[in-house]
Amino acid sequence: MGTGAPEDEANSRGGIRPRLTKTPAGVRLCALDDLAEPGARNFVLEVKGDRFHGFVVRQGNAIIGYVDRCPHAGVPLAFKLDDYLGQDLTGRDVIRCGWHGALFDIADGRCVAGPCPGQGLIPWPVAVRDGFIETI
Repeated sequence: MGTGAPEDEANSRGGIRPRLTKTPAGVRLCALDDLAEPGARNFVLEVKGDRFHGFVVRQGNAIIGYVDRCPHAGVPLAFKLDDYLGQDLTGRDVIRCGWHGALFDIADGRCVAGPCPGQGLIPWPVAVRDGFIETI
């Protein structure tokens, strides 16, 4: 689990920029209807000059958020924008790391296949309120 403390992130100018693992509550992300079902969407939030990278998955009426960071290599999961979902060998929907092929359970973020056994994604608390997805 993250502590909320910034992590190092190289920026385009070669410097180091803090990368957050938590966000303040009450940040409105998007309308629920703007997220396909099933679907996933990336969000980058700037909080007091630091950045948070996260994504939200919609599966039925469930909305689940995670920090966008592979526990195996520390990189964002999506190789292409918003491309987080895939299927395992049984056809079950999973979160997929586009870089290393790791697969994660949507409901709890635990690694179910790939180079990260025993590890999991960091949860990002989100909820639907008045038809909008927001941080909690």
